[in-house]
Amino acid sequence: MAVVDVNGEVILINRGDGVGPHNWEASRRKAFTALSTQTAILIFTKNAKSNPNTENLAHLPELLLLGGGGPLYFKDHLIGAIGVFGGGGPENDDIIARAAKISKFDIVAQ
Repeated sequence: MAVVDVNGEVILINRGDGVGPHNWEASRRKAFTALSTQTAILIFTKNAKSNPNTENLAHLPELLLLGGGGPLYFKDHLIGAIGVFGGGGPENDDIIARAAKISKFDIVAQ
């Protein structure tokens, strides 16, 4: 999985033992795509493929139109995005990515 900040810079990247190195780049590109589109990639991909005006987005080098990425919001402000690869397919990756959220209980007051 990879997490990018609001500028698209990687702030966290991790992979499990035995996972191929291509998964790092795929998860980073999914996070970047979710940040750029500000929507879950699985939904965005389905919409892009059904619209002739947007189907060419799949050919942009940084975008990866494959389910498993989602934007991250805090107090209704976009703060970054997460990309997941290796969860057993795009639908499973999407479920995992959508589970990543920041709630008011996750933030500790200083």
